Amino acid sequence: MLCRVLSCRHYSLSQGRLGIFQRASERYEKFLEHRFPRLYILYTTFVKGFRLMVHDVRETKRIRMKMLTQDVSLKELPYREMETIILFRKDMIKAIPLVIISIPPFAIILVFTLMCLFPRQLLIRHLWTPQQQQDFQRLYHEQRCRHRENILKGVAWSIPHIKEWTLRSHLLTLISKVQSGAHPSVKDISAVRGVFSGQPLGLTGMDSGHMRLLCSHLLLNPWLPGFLLRQRLRAKALDLLYLDQALDTLGQGQLTDAEIREACYLRGLNPSSLTTSQCREWLLQWLQLSTQLTESETSLLLHNMVLLSVNYPSS
Repeated sequence: MLCRVLSCRHYSLSQGRLGIFQRASERYEKFLEHRFPRLYILYTTFVKGFRLMVHDVRETKRIRMKMLTQDVSLKELPYREMETIILFRKDMIKAIPLVIISIPPFAIILVFTLMCLFPRQLLIRHLWTPQQQQDFQRLYHEQRCRHRENILKGVAWSIPHIKEWTLRSHLLTLISKVQSGAHPSVKDISAVRGVFSGQPLGLTGMDSGHMRLLCSHLLLNPWLPGFLLRQRLRAKALDLLYLDQALDTLGQGQLTDAEIREACYLRGLNPSSLTTSQCREWLLQWLQLSTQLTESETSLLLHNMVLLSVNYPSS
């Protein structure tokens, strides 16, 4: 009986302290919102972002445990679980330098200063304000667009090295169509898929100059040694292939409008100036092609980020 009384008293004290903390937190947020609106935006962004980051850590741990205990590989995961793993891996690669910098004593001031000065380079997406998310997405897309013309030229320069005459003719027609400003059909691109399984445009036979262009378009470091560039491009292409297979199984109709836009952006399309229906139509075209491909043809997925998006929705 005494234990029950003590436990109830402890519970009520804990609840009371929690209530006091919540009220103090609410007052502090209202104070920031009225007196320092810019600081309030940063504060709320950090709090929400930290909660999302903790959620991703727990979710990733759960999925990893599932993969270990049930002997499930990445390509066998459902779409949303696979996307969580891939995006979390990308976030952690970005977060590692900041964690290393914060190790020395009293380095926290330096860390916060760097976070304020270089949010795009140092902060993961959860810690960006809504305005920063829009600005950084636009900036990243502009960086991708700088390399599209050279990638198309690189594909065109490879045409004389294609031995099979039919593939050479189809690729010449496709590149001429895209360079003239027309949006190609899935049939146009599917007709040249054989070019992207070997030389000169397959991942195993691509020259280092063209690999650097693709890495720049994918916002990857283009100045690594050739064998590392090939590994990173292969990993990126396989991630896209497995995501597409999982999405095809799920059905794009199960995705929210925000998820559709995120999926389009991940595959090279800028959705900011498009309607949701246009995004869904484009993603359908992408899946119609990608679900036909094998792992040996995944180079086409990396090139398709240019071929299928550069002139969309023009016809």
